[in-house]
Amino acid sequence: MKKSIFMATVVVSISLMSVAAFAAGAGGEEIFKAKCAACHPGGGNIINPNKPLKGIKNTKVIVNKIRKGGGGMPVFDTKTISDTDAKLLAGYIIKTFK
Repeated sequence: MKKSIFMATVVVSISLMSVAAFAAGAGGEEIFKAKCAACHPGGGNIINPNKPLKGIKNTKVIVNKIRKGGGGMPVFDTKTISDTDAKLLAGYIIKTFK
């Protein structure tokens, strides 16, 4: 019984460390895939095809949209996407969808 509890603790600990390591090392592309790609595949926009991500070149504009949502886009607060991650995400969008 003690061995089972120990092994379960080890497995949970490793899992939590893996999640933390991913979160700490997540770049803009990973964040985009996790939070944005469903509605913005390939930089498009499934809700409003006339407003793709292509050509947006301003980090502040992207971060503002992340924070305020609108036009069918949900609001992503700092608990959902940190300020650091929002900037990484903006950089990825600007670099990838020129």
